[in-house]
Amino acid sequence: MFKMPPITKNLLVVNVLLFLAMRLLLNNGIDLNDILGLHFFKSDSFMPYQLITYMFMHANFEHIFFNMLAFWMFGRVLEQVWGPRKYLLFYLVCGVGAGLCQELVQYIEYTSQHLDTFKTVTDGTSSMPMSEYLNLWTTVGASGAVYGILLGFGMTFPNERILLLIPPMPLKAKYLVIGYAVIELLSGLGSSGSNVAHFAHLGGMLFGLGLILYWRHKAGVGRNGFSTWQEYKPKQNMWTRMKVKSTQGFSSKSASSKSKSSGSSNKIDDPYADELSRRRARQAEVDRILDKVKKSGYGCLTDEEKKTIFDFRNK
Repeated sequence: MFKMPPITKNLLVVNVLLFLAMRLLLNNGIDLNDILGLHFFKSDSFMPYQLITYMFMHANFEHIFFNMLAFWMFGRVLEQVWGPRKYLLFYLVCGVGAGLCQELVQYIEYTSQHLDTFKTVTDGTSSMPMSEYLNLWTTVGASGAVYGILLGFGMTFPNERILLLIPPMPLKAKYLVIGYAVIELLSGLGSSGSNVAHFAHLGGMLFGLGLILYWRHKAGVGRNGFSTWQEYKPKQNMWTRMKVKSTQGFSSKSASSKSKSSGSSNKIDDPYADELSRRRARQAEVDRILDKVKKSGYGCLTDEEKKTIFDFRNK
């Protein structure tokens, strides 16, 4: 069975373990979400490390379940394509970026309501000191990082079809990403006093977009710009580069083998024959899988074919 990539697996384990720890400690009077969750930077409880730790904390079972489900669905694919280090960097940048956007939105609310001039806040029935009120502005969850992962998947495999549950229909990844972004934007603008950090979700997507565009620019891909996902065709470019890499590597090694065999043509047994045959067979299999991806998409591959591509890429 195709194994889950290490970063995806470890992040899943850390999130689940911290959620269980939070529930256990909460029964003993210790609120781990208050300690590791992201507080508003003007709050007495704010600490810089919370920009990292908040994305590993969750409010309830539904919160962590749906975040980890989406993370497992899309994150493991991106890790196989990008590699562990690049993928982990992307995850953290999206998570921290989401936290920074949430801080900015809270600061706008803080100044627009002139809360800096208040010493106490009244909700109609009771009042509390401003410092205590600001401590309630706490953000937890991996949603911002997960939304960044979703955007990364949509930009890498824009035409990959994803089966929706409601309504039950297939939808291309690029349209799913755009739809989620629009929903979050409208929800953020229309919601008042909501417990959902819609702008943090958008922040994760925004920072993810910036990082992907930076990587592409640095690699010299899409230097002239593009107006649509289809014009850029990132999925095709990725698989084409892998195929060219495999062909070049095979050609150079084949040429080396030929030169060696020509210099010792009097030999009856060729010590490179078996290895050359194996390389040719491996080359043919990789080419077949890449052609299959170009025609039908990454999702059509079997676990064994995905493992073949993953092993080839990490050699």
